[in-house]
Amino acid sequence: MFRNRLVKVFRHVGKQAKKTGVSCYRIYDHDLPEFPFCIEIYESNVYVAEYSRRHGMPETEHDEWVEASLEVVSEVLQVSKTNIFLKLRQRKPGRLGQYQKFDEVQHEFIVRENGLKFIVNLSDYLDTGLFLDHRITRQMTREQCSGKKMLNLFAYTGSFSVYAAAGGAIEVFTIDLSNTYLNWAEKNMKLNGFDDGSKYKFIRTDVKQYLKTVPAGYFDIIVMDPPTFSNSKRMEDFLDIQKDHVVLINQCMMALAPGGVLYFSTNLRKFILDKDSINAAEIKDITRQTTAFDFEGKLFRWCYRIVK
Repeated sequence: MFRNRLVKVFRHVGKQAKKTGVSCYRIYDHDLPEFPFCIEIYESNVYVAEYSRRHGMPETEHDEWVEASLEVVSEVLQVSKTNIFLKLRQRKPGRLGQYQKFDEVQHEFIVRENGLKFIVNLSDYLDTGLFLDHRITRQMTREQCSGKKMLNLFAYTGSFSVYAAAGGAIEVFTIDLSNTYLNWAEKNMKLNGFDDGSKYKFIRTDVKQYLKTVPAGYFDIIVMDPPTFSNSKRMEDFLDIQKDHVVLINQCMMALAPGGVLYFSTNLRKFILDKDSINAAEIKDITRQTTAFDFEGKLFRWCYRIVK
């Protein structure tokens, strides 16, 4: 059953990826309830994440089931098992935080997207370093950044910053609370030849506090892709995106020049945008417009283009 499904989706999605020149894409995401995996291809490597569930199998039996599933992945995708990286989407008590890696030699490697290069890591972190679902949004931003000042909030590994710089942005501010991700973002920028410290700034801070300090009307484009919830000890306050989105978006509107654009997205499935409380000239839902071929029917996030 799993093999048949994987063959079908890989044939369909792989053909579209080849046609559009995309080398990193998702092919499977919990398509069958009995096989709760997320499977993504990163050029010659494959990322497999098992969603935590009450499977009812003894430890040994479950490990054998996982092994058999990976045999199918290896066979169908025609990749060696040394190029398959497996994660568990939730840590289990009494076990290692993730399954034993099949290959620990290649922690980081470089992939390409729309002519740009990014460092990904399929073994050391829960996420890979490149959110594939925002491929179209990144390119959209790139096409509008020429001569503009761009602010990337909750920047993660800075992929939007790289696209902005590639699009000719005159200033790019990359903001995140994590030193690990900021360093990663800086490496991604330098990898693409963007290492001018006067134009490209990396700031480790709490976004909620940072937005209070931004000069009014300074930026032309802002990207904000926050977590749905965060109570990091490094934050002065916790973040609840349903509760906090109006304040955050209105602060972004203050930071934008007239006619400036905010791209706001969230992975909160039941998210409701409070349009009436947002001080904007235009709010457009671009979720469908920014959904790539490999995420059709598999994407649970919202994306909005909000104009000052």
